[in-house]
Amino acid sequence: MINYTNNSQVYKMREVAVNTFDNTVSMFYVDGEETIACYQAVRDYMIFTNKRMIVVDVQGITGKKKDFSSFPYSKIQAFSVKTAGVLDIDTDVDIVFAGLGTIHLEFTTGTNVAKLLRLIGGFTL
Repeated sequence: MINYTNNSQVYKMREVAVNTFDNTVSMFYVDGEETIACYQAVRDYMIFTNKRMIVVDVQGITGKKKDFSSFPYSKIQAFSVKTAGVLDIDTDVDIVFAGLGTIHLEFTTGTNVAKLLRLIGGFTL
């Protein structure tokens, strides 16, 4: 689910196999770029590579139209996590990009968010 209000985007994600979207996004990869992790909402998905985050917004009734957005790790200024509580079953991650705003990610129960935070931290710190 994508929400473009207030210059932010909301994604309700679950982790999927690393090679799930290789046929769709690998044509955009630069030399040496490889997929590290993938997360999917109902139709939209997000790929983390060793160079950037790629967000794919699947549009239209048939889903053939797709919007690809590339977010380089070098533009990340800060990130935070809010873990799931007793009544809140989702984990939230906010990533702040210089000049682009904030992406708000929501992950379903059981998603290994620590893995994602280590990945982001490894490329930004």
